[in-house]
Amino acid sequence: MVKIRLRRKGKKHYPVYDVVVVDARVKRDGKYIERLGYYNPNTQPSTIQINPDRAIYWLNQGAQPTDVVRNLLSYEGILLKRHLQFKGKTPEEIEEILKKHKEIVLARYWRRKELRKKREEAKKKAQEKAEQEA
Repeated sequence: MVKIRLRRKGKKHYPVYDVVVVDARVKRDGKYIERLGYYNPNTQPSTIQINPDRAIYWLNQGAQPTDVVRNLLSYEGILLKRHLQFKGKTPEEIEEILKKHKEIVLARYWRRKELRKKREEAKKKAQEKAEQEA
């Protein structure tokens, strides 16, 4: 079985990943068939660079993405592009829809980041209040 998965690179405590097509029996950092792009989770927002044409080719050939890679493909709009191609949309329509998709994904990222900050602040206030009452 062929899989699309991450291949770890980078330093200790600073991982950077390649998105690769690989036989499922190969080790995590072993020999791969093709490198599709890279993923850097250390930047804000995370840097994702994947060749959409090659990723769609491998998906059409039956390659199975791992859960993390499926999420990355979804964020980049590659799965949406593949779906729209199957539906018979024109390249202009696909580009327009993908542009909207990327704006939505980026807005969602920043909104969720703000919500995480608010939750942390509320948690700290609740802890301080509990300490004062005790």
